[in-house]
Amino acid sequence: MPGAEDVLIGDLASIEETKRLAAGVNGIGRFDVVIHNAGVYRASGKDILAVNTLAPYILTCLIQKPQRLIYLSSSLHLQGDPAPERMTSGEGGVGYADSKLHVVLLAKAVARKWPDVYANAVDPGWVPTKMGGPSAPDDVEKGFETQAWLAVSADDKVKVSGQYFHHRREADYHPEADDIALQDELLATCEQLTGVRFPVHQK
Repeated sequence: MPGAEDVLIGDLASIEETKRLAAGVNGIGRFDVVIHNAGVYRASGKDILAVNTLAPYILTCLIQKPQRLIYLSSSLHLQGDPAPERMTSGEGGVGYADSKLHVVLLAKAVARKWPDVYANAVDPGWVPTKMGGPSAPDDVEKGFETQAWLAVSADDKVKVSGQYFHHRREADYHPEADDIALQDELLATCEQLTGVRFPVHQK
């Protein structure tokens, strides 16, 4: 990113480094938009949980609240198990599909608790990146255009919250993502694992 004004680096597999990363972001100032894009696929269950689920939770809680929040999920979230108790079972963390369902639950919980923020989840498609591999069938351009659209567009279609998008359209998602009790259970479990409380009244 040659035009980037600042670059911050942190290991999202580490809870403490993720907390320090949030502090560094706040040291720069308030952002208009935060896109939670980082994720791992071929990794241990412990690292998938840390990077894909706990890191976006920590950063959401600790970074000054932006105007828009965008969370990267996946169509594989439809195969995920939403049960938050699996996160603390000690049996090696969670699977990739589980973590991407957590992301949708998190986006919907944020949308509900922070009505002054547009918080949405995105399925970027299966694109030929290092994660997706060279045989992935989707277009690389399609892989990022929805996030960019949600981040900067003045279109009324993006002025929504708690939605799940694919290729700039609202798409079907796991029905349990709308379960408010499950959303709150996820937040409580993330707090238990990270020591970071979700700030309902964050300024």
